[in-house]
Amino acid sequence: MHSLDTKIETFFKLQKPQLAALKKLGIFSVQDALLHFPVRYLDFSKTQSLKDVKAGENVTVKAMIKSIVGRFSFRGRISLAEAVVSDQTDSIKVVWFNQGYLAKSLKKGDEIFLAGAPDLYKGKLQFTNPIYEKVSDFPVHTSRLVPVHRLKNGLYPKTFRNLIKACLPLKDNLDEILPTETLEQNGLPRISETVEYSHFPKNPEQAEAAKKRLAFEEIFINQLAAHKTKLILQKKKAHAVGFDQNLAKKFLGRLPFELTPGQKKAAWEILQDLEKTMPMNRLLEGDVGSGKTLVAIMAAVQASAKGFQAVFLAPTEILAKQHFETAKKYLLGPGHLHPNIRSALLTQGYSRVDNKETKKQHLLAEIRGGMPAIYFGTHALLQKTVKFKKLALVIVDEQHRWGVKQRAELIQSQNRVPHLLSLSATPIPRTLKLAMFGELDISQIKTKPKDRKPINTRLVEPEGRTRAYQFLSEQISLGRQAFVITPLIEESDVLGVKAAKLELLALQKTFPGFKIGLLHGRMKSKEKDAAMADFLANRTQILVATSVVEVGVDVPNASVMIIEGAERFGLSQLHQFRGRVGRAEHQSHCLLFASTENQESKNRLTVFSKISDGFELAEADLKFRGFGELYGQTQAGWNLKYFDPAYLSLIEPAKQAAAKLLSEDFELNNHPKLDSKIKNRTIHFE
Repeated sequence: MHSLDTKIETFFKLQKPQLAALKKLGIFSVQDALLHFPVRYLDFSKTQSLKDVKAGENVTVKAMIKSIVGRFSFRGRISLAEAVVSDQTDSIKVVWFNQGYLAKSLKKGDEIFLAGAPDLYKGKLQFTNPIYEKVSDFPVHTSRLVPVHRLKNGLYPKTFRNLIKACLPLKDNLDEILPTETLEQNGLPRISETVEYSHFPKNPEQAEAAKKRLAFEEIFINQLAAHKTKLILQKKKAHAVGFDQNLAKKFLGRLPFELTPGQKKAAWEILQDLEKTMPMNRLLEGDVGSGKTLVAIMAAVQASAKGFQAVFLAPTEILAKQHFETAKKYLLGPGHLHPNIRSALLTQGYSRVDNKETKKQHLLAEIRGGMPAIYFGTHALLQKTVKFKKLALVIVDEQHRWGVKQRAELIQSQNRVPHLLSLSATPIPRTLKLAMFGELDISQIKTKPKDRKPINTRLVEPEGRTRAYQFLSEQISLGRQAFVITPLIEESDVLGVKAAKLELLALQKTFPGFKIGLLHGRMKSKEKDAAMADFLANRTQILVATSVVEVGVDVPNASVMIIEGAERFGLSQLHQFRGRVGRAEHQSHCLLFASTENQESKNRLTVFSKISDGFELAEADLKFRGFGELYGQTQAGWNLKYFDPAYLSLIEPAKQAAAKLLSEDFELNNHPKLDSKIKNRTIHFE
């Protein structure tokens, strides 16, 4: 007797490569298969007579095979099947390339459905590689809205749809996690209906009803998690960090510039939160180069001066070290800012306090003893051996890059909950703020320093590469430096996509007179350090790098950013790369090279070249790629596969339904499945 927990290999006959592909998708059981929803549909619901079909128009035809033969192409390399099919109105030729075996599985007299868009060949219409299946009362691959699922190599769409058809009778055994009242009030189908409407919709309305239900469920679960988090936080206690105005003035007096209005406003909001005993839970959003790091350090200075510990988490060792060096510059010289304020660095490769190297074990002992300091580091600060005694503030740089459990480990290890300040240079679209960040207070820095010039950005066609390289040479001759970003570290089987190691060799031949460095994520700490030190000191003029430089790396003398395979990055990520230049008074430039001729991809890059504002770009990126592609689906406990701006109207009812449910059953004792879901989704302070 089969159930939802039945393993796929015992339920449906599949080959090893197919099972391996399913496992890569996280599909192990019948339930997993049913809940792997389609990403879009092919509309083959329009059934036509052969006499009415037109070139380029998706249709389904019902016809009888008049003849079918298998043969090889004229060069003998490709097996193909050729058939002639007809209905009562006309006949048409059908060709299946690389599928010569169909001449054995299909025979003269078979009635079949053919789905696809016919094309013109030598002036006559023909179907080329159409989807086919034998006529039945329950077509799976034709004559309907055919679902398209995200699959892995080794698994064909037909095979997966056949698997779903076999699993479908068990849909009624699926647990419904949404309350009945919520479903009824919002006109949503139950999960069993949603599964059927998704995989086998009878019409577009059913497919839309299923997607609406899935989008609502995502928003509802996130609103539930957000609301519960906020209520829990209100009951917890944090260390109150009183504001020392004289210390703030003294710190600001060390800066060689004045804070922007946006920085001043954000700093004041954060410092006010720190004075409260209720834990701060704030997101500081700012475009590339807007000065978020400095605002965060101002807050950490206040905490450290009062005898507390502050942690500044960075996503990469390079960035952690850079923040550490920046802080030292303002905290230590000239003269110590305050006896309690130290700057410490703890990563896999470094252990330092102020200007001195120290043994890792010694620094760990100081942390356990409660030494007041600002501790900069990576995930190394989250290890179980690191025990903070008086942690008052946690700053998380590029917060969407940190996993929920990673942050929770640091936060939950304290007797008092530390204040949390998350930084993001990837502006969050307004629509997503509404849907996702109900538990967060948000500060924004939209103004940039006065001396920053707009970065000239353009998409360079292949024929323009020589001129672009000439321009690069001219810039370096003027004393400037350049980044060259590649999507890959090493050569792969992805045709035309550049890799850092090969690009280094190519550029060394093109620019024999320049020193060229290499930086990527697989290098050891000391190698990365040396590469960055050489680039900062202008000992190397060009740095070939991967996305390891995406966030925060600051080289004021760099004025050219070349991005190879630019179509492989999202707009927000491209904006991060672009933000590595233009950080001084020099006019800077960003040159985009595509490794594809796909017009849609090029249009996206053209849009990027015309928009300099990160907030506007984030909205555009959401439209182009959707939330899952924009931020990743596991980086921060987010999983918005189905939400898009079309479902904005669902946010308020989802929010109200979540609040009502928690008022009736705060611990969700009557909804254990829902409780399990939100525990996996909680974003901040679980």
